[in-house]
Amino acid sequence: MMEGWIGRGVGSYASWVSGLADGLILVLVLLSAVGIYFIALRLVVRLIRVLVKRSDNTLDDELVSSRLFCWIAQLVPGMMVWAGGQAALRNSTASEAVRVLAEIYIIVMVSLAVSSILNVCERIYRRFPVSREIPIKGFLQIFKILIFSAAAIFMVSAILGKSPVIILSGLGALTAVMMLIFKDAILGLVAGVQLSANRMVARGDWIEMPKFGADGDVIDVALTTVKVQNFDKTITTIPTHVLISDSFKNWRGMSKSGVRRIKRNLLLDMNSVALLDVKSIERFRKIRLLRDYLDRKEKELGEWNKQFPKEENAEPVNARALTNLGTFRAYVGEYLKSHPKISKDQTLLVRQLQPTEKGLPIEIYIFTNDNRWIEYEAIQSDIFDHLLAVLPEFGLNVFQSPTGADLKNLR
Repeated sequence: MMEGWIGRGVGSYASWVSGLADGLILVLVLLSAVGIYFIALRLVVRLIRVLVKRSDNTLDDELVSSRLFCWIAQLVPGMMVWAGGQAALRNSTASEAVRVLAEIYIIVMVSLAVSSILNVCERIYRRFPVSREIPIKGFLQIFKILIFSAAAIFMVSAILGKSPVIILSGLGALTAVMMLIFKDAILGLVAGVQLSANRMVARGDWIEMPKFGADGDVIDVALTTVKVQNFDKTITTIPTHVLISDSFKNWRGMSKSGVRRIKRNLLLDMNSVALLDVKSIERFRKIRLLRDYLDRKEKELGEWNKQFPKEENAEPVNARALTNLGTFRAYVGEYLKSHPKISKDQTLLVRQLQPTEKGLPIEIYIFTNDNRWIEYEAIQSDIFDHLLAVLPEFGLNVFQSPTGADLKNLR
């Protein structure tokens, strides 16, 4: 009779007592998991960081700066809850809920750990010069998308209690929707492969793309975007696929060559062009850079003019003669050849272009042997400062559009 009474008494409270016991056991498991996490984080992780810092290899420093060890340490309590929670709980519903939550937690931690490993690989890769030629950030981002997509599938599988294969087979109908959602990623993947395979653009390149207002150095080549830091320190973001479909200028070849081109005109007043007389020729002989030219040219013109009677050559139109413009072009060529900042291995050209309403263009086409921006501009300015200053010595004038004051003087 007593046993029946006790049995009836206990039976009325059996579910409550069972639930309380399960709750206490779950709390103990959670507290143990938290304790193990702090032990793993503070002892094991800290020990690994000390060993890495003492290592002579600098590549493993990237592991310390990442959160990889933190994610791995957080896996331990998740696995303990997954194993201990299911074993301790007698209530099947509660046990299943703990299992699902623990599996989702473990999947998230594993995904974050793998993503952290990829980040470490990228930072180590960027230390090598080849990273400027072949960027891999876009490919690593693709791997991350695949990893987190797989993690999402496994989480849904854990919640539904179904095999991931069944869920994957059901995604076939959503292919079109997925392609629409990940359109930029797919276009970026194709463009990234072409950019890397053809080495069209890499981090550190100077590119120009006026359509997007980009003129500066590439600082990042990602899956869907390329970031350019312009020279005014603004950032321009360009879709990766646009670099394949549209044109842009990459200055990498110039940067690697060590030289940089100067292509610039001097606009001369055509009215100042004239033949040289004997007095002018003798004066130009005092210019060291012109002596060889004058000797060679006078010999050439003298042999030519001997073919005709002297009385005919008395007319300037009948005879070949030196001009101040031709002599000036010869001087410019010799001056540039002797300039220490002009490359002697590249094209060096001083030529006359088609006259226009703005004067007679004399084009200077040369390459400096220093392609640094500030130094390049200084070299170019010094050359043209000198040429503009010596123009009057040759009787030549720079063309300038007349101003209001000049027009008054013409009256």
